[in-house]
Amino acid sequence: MTTGNGSAGEGRRFEGKSVFITGAARGQGRSHAVAFAREGADLAVSDICADVATVPYGLSRDSDLAETVRLCEAEGAKVLSEQVDVRDYDQVKAFADRALAELGKFDVLVANAGIFTFGTLTEMSSEMFDDMINTNLKGVWHAVKAVVPSMAERQYGRVVLIGSSSSLIGYPNVGHYTAAKHGVLGLTKSLALEQAANGITANCVCPTGVHTAMLENEAAYALMSPDNPTLEAALPVLASMNAIPRSWLEPEDVTDLVLFLASDAARYITGAEMKLDMGLTAS
Repeated sequence: MTTGNGSAGEGRRFEGKSVFITGAARGQGRSHAVAFAREGADLAVSDICADVATVPYGLSRDSDLAETVRLCEAEGAKVLSEQVDVRDYDQVKAFADRALAELGKFDVLVANAGIFTFGTLTEMSSEMFDDMINTNLKGVWHAVKAVVPSMAERQYGRVVLIGSSSSLIGYPNVGHYTAAKHGVLGLTKSLALEQAANGITANCVCPTGVHTAMLENEAAYALMSPDNPTLEAALPVLASMNAIPRSWLEPEDVTDLVLFLASDAARYITGAEMKLDMGLTAS
């Protein structure tokens, strides 16, 4: 199995590099981690490994993070892992400091941790709004604040922040998510300008829906198809949103773009919103 244009028989793009990834226990984060490991990187991976009360689907568990570690180690990577809630800067910083001490440097940051909840802006609870902003926006900033200073000291770094098509347009019933993802794009642009002279690039990946637990759950089905909240009913609704009439991307589709942006091939790309949305935002 390979992802992107790397394989076991070719030169590995991230040999000798160290990569820090949040939200790595499953889904996109796991896909990114395994692909970086396959291409030679060592890794520091984290996830919350616990549920959040306002999130209507189960979040990762310790066993999920352990499986990510196992898969990466099977590719020959050195892997550090820890249960980290990105809403808590002290937790993020403590793990970043430990990883920096053991790995020696950070070459790449992928701020991937995120949640997806639903409600109108006039009816959702303050707790739901706060959990969203604190995870999907403030949590991204926490990762940047914990990792990027050591990159600046070395005058090298590649930062990839995971946004969404919601970074670019509005959606009903997920206004807090849309606000957070717009904020991630704003962070990206400001970080790119602040750190360009330090040899650091910062880019935002903006995918349409991705086939992970964030969308494959009953609450998401009800959002897409209130009268028939099933996967079968939700899939054509998702497909109708995209110009390419497919329901969702696979995590590996996002991984291909993440690895490109972290590679030397993208050394002159910074401050960009990289659409991976099957044409959803083209009009």
